This record gives sequence, structure tokens and C-alpha cells, in this order.
Amino acid sequence: MHRIKLDFSKNEEQVRNELKRYYPSLTDSQMNAWEETGALEMRLINGQKRFFRNAVPNLFRIDSTEAKVKLKVDGPSVDELDEFCKVYDKKIVDSPKPLTKHFEFTYTITVKPNAVPCGQVVRCWLPFPRISEPRQDDVKLISTSQKDFQLAVNKDNLQRSLYMEQFARQDSPVVFSYKASFATHTQLVSLNPAEAEPYDTTSALYRNYTAQRPPQILFTDDIRKMTNQIVGDETNPIVKARKIFNWIDSNVPWASALEYSTFDNIPEYVLKYRHGDCGMQTLLFMTMVRYAGVPAKWQSGWMLHPGELNLHDWCQVYFKGIGWVPVDQSFGRLDVSNDAVRNFYFGGYDGYRMIVNDGFSQPFTPAKEYPRSEPIDFQRGEVEWSGGNLYFDQWNYHMDIKEVK
Repeated sequence: MHRIKLDFSKNEEQVRNELKRYYPSLTDSQMNAWEETGALEMRLINGQKRFFRNAVPNLFRIDSTEAKVKLKVDGPSVDELDEFCKVYDKKIVDSPKPLTKHFEFTYTITVKPNAVPCGQVVRCWLPFPRISEPRQDDVKLISTSQKDFQLAVNKDNLQRSLYMEQFARQDSPVVFSYKASFATHTQLVSLNPAEAEPYDTTSALYRNYTAQRPPQILFTDDIRKMTNQIVGDETNPIVKARKIFNWIDSNVPWASALEYSTFDNIPEYVLKYRHGDCGMQTLLFMTMVRYAGVPAKWQSGWMLHPGELNLHDWCQVYFKGIGWVPVDQSFGRLDVSNDAVRNFYFGGYDGYRMIVNDGFSQPFTPAKEYPRSEPIDFQRGEVEWSGGNLYFDQWNYHMDIKEVK
């Protein structure tokens, strides 16, 4: 309930005031209609209407009709990330070999003063870049804030962390930090359906990555029904996966998300309300393609595009005879005439990323004692003490990153 209350932090008056700019004569019936469809995200908490902190921006992302109202008031806007990708992805398409970049960064977690009683040990897991070839390598730890630390072994930890601990002091923040570097490489896989070979359905890879994985990857009736409608009688795995990718891109817009720990089943939610952020869209895609018989696995970390430093999730699909292929459902299809650039994110990797995770909901080294703040992904970090887990409102995270030669 604490986590839900933080997400649904706005009252009705605040939301109505935000909407007045676009609807000077806003009616109760309009509000009720948006609430019923889920376009305006609301919960009744202690008998009061409480709205998602990003409810108004999401309304215009979710409802295409209302998006036109916003366009009329605010005028057209330029998506700088989208424009950057159109140019940079064409460079990748035109390049005879992968493009490489080197990054150096400092990652810091700051626990707020007195969040932990003085003298108690604060335990912290910070996200750390994985060696994930062919997309990321040359990972080097340069320095740490604490002399003693434990860096998770790459091959044994699909969600890689750097663990440190220290004592809390009265009225002082508890700071954990490290500096590291890594190299990242672009990838573009040619996806000719004729080159996809039949799967060995008895192999460990196939069984593992086409399986259900409760509570998030479940082949529910709704998932089965919609996937069957999208795929139809298609048997080629590349074509099946592309059909699902294109359907989600056309029907499930990106929107700011609630904390993942407050969902029972994310793909079911996304399918019902037809919106979600990058990880939610990715989980829906993975669930659908797995049900369709195409192996899929998680990949995530940070996006490092100019002016767009942020958390980000995507995935990989496996085609026999081709291998593991990157798929970024959230970036989707680009609005350009060049087909190779338009479809870049179905088989392409732009390299402006830091990979932390090659799986989701994985155990930490050393093990965490209390339930995680984020049970699925691992990008911000995790913190606890002997009295319990420290949720995101009790600490801050920050990354300073630069490209180096």
C-alpha cells in the first residue's frame, strides 16, 4: 500500500487543474469516461480518489483522440530521441562493420539521513555493467567508495551487481559509489525468413526460453487469443515475431508506468489497458512470442543516447541458424521511408546502452534478505538493513557518464 500510495499521489483537484489548460469546460462525465477506460489512471484509496502522478501526460499518450486536443493547444513537438535514432541508425545500416563506443561513468546511491538508525549496517547492491558479447565488453572497475566490496561474477549473475555496506551515522546520508568503464558495439542482424531453420524443440535452450515463467510470463486465455489472432496460420518464426512486434508497436503506446512491484501480471495489464512503458511492452512481446514458439529472453540496463540518460528495457529472440537477435519493442518502428532504418529495432542494437541484466527476477550475490524494491528489473539498485528493505523514497540514485576515446 505504501508503494501504491506513492504512485497515486495526486488528488482530483490537482488533476483537474492540470487538465484545465486543455479542457476549460471539463465535465464530470469526461473524467468518469477516462477513469472507466483506464486512460486516466485512478484508484480509490481510503475512500478517496487518488490519481497516478503522471495521469495527465499519460492520458494524451494513451487516448489518440485526446492526443489531438493536446496537439491543438500545445502545437506539434519534436521527439529529439526519435530524430537522433533516425540519423544514427542509418549510419549503422550503412556501415560495413559494427560501430564501437567507450564510456566511463560514476554511479552513486545516497541513502537519506536517518533512514537507518545510527550504528546499523546498510547493505547496498549497485547495478554494474555485464560482459554481454557481442554488444558489450571491456568492462573495468576503476574505483569504489568502500574499500571492501563484492563484485558479482559475470557468468553466474544475469543481474550483475556491486555490493557494499557501511554503518549509518546520525543525521548524515549514507553514500555508496563506484567508477567503471566499458565498451559497447552496435549490431544489425539480417533477418531473411528463408534462413530460419526448424527449432530443436527438445533442446534446453528451446524449452527454457519458450516456457511460462510465473507470475509475469503466463499463457493466459487473453494472451493465447490475441497472439493467435496476430500470428494466424504463420509458421515461420521470424515472420511470427515480426507480426507480434508490429502489432504491439501499432496498438500499445508507450506510457509512464506504475512501479512493477504493484502488479500481479504485467502483460495481462498491458493487453487489457493497451499501454505500458518499455519493460511492460517488452514483457508482453516476450510472452506472446514464447507462446508462439519463438525463444525470447530479457535484456536491460540504461539508455545513453544524447540528452536521454534513463532506465531502459528490451529483449532478444532466438532464430535457429541465425542466433540471438536484439529486439527493442519500445523504440518500435521509425517513421522513415528507408525500410532498413524503419525496422532497425527488430534485429538492430544502436549501442547507446549499458547492459546490466541478461535476465529478470534473478538472485543477487550476496543474497538479499528482504523483498526487493523492484522484483523484476535491476537498474536503480537495492538497499536494506536488518530492519527491512529500503524503498525508493528512502534513497536516491545518480549516474554521471561520458563517452571517452
